[in-house]
Amino acid sequence: MVEWTEEERSIINGIFANMNYEDIGPKALSRCLIVYPWTQRYFSSFGNLYSPETIKANPQIAAQGITVVHGLDRAMKNMDNIKAAYTDLSILHSEKHHVDPDNFRLLGDCLTIVIAAKMGRNFTPDVHAAWQKFLNVVVSALGRQYH
Repeated sequence: MVEWTEEERSIINGIFANMNYEDIGPKALSRCLIVYPWTQRYFSSFGNLYSPETIKANPQIAAQGITVVHGLDRAMKNMDNIKAAYTDLSILHSEKHHVDPDNFRLLGDCLTIVIAAKMGRNFTPDVHAAWQKFLNVVVSALGRQYH
C-alpha cells in the first residue's frame, strides 16, 4: 500500500482540478504514438497513422486520449487502493488488448511532458515528484495482471 502525504494528495487533486482533459489527453496520446511508433499497433483500426500530422488530426486518437486521461480519475478518487481500482482495466489491457505493460510507462512519460508544458513554472520539483509517484502507482496497477 502506498502512503500519501496530504501535500501529495493536494498536488494530485490540484493537477486534476485544473486539467483540460480535451486538450491534455489527445496531446499525450498523440505524442506517445509519434515518439514511440511501435505503440501504434494497438490502434490499427483507427485509420491512417502514417505521419505525425495524421495522428494529431485523428478524431479517434483524440477521443481515446480523452478517455485515457479520464481513466486516471479513477486513480485520483481511489488513491488509497489504486491497484484494486484498476483490476478490471489491467485484465482488459492484458487479456483482450494484449498491451505490452511498458507502454503504460511510455504514455505516462508523455502525459508528464504535456502537463509540465501546460503548467510551466508551476510544475515544480515537488509537483513533479508527487505526479511521478502517482503515475508509478497507476502504471504498476495497470501492469499487475501481467505478473
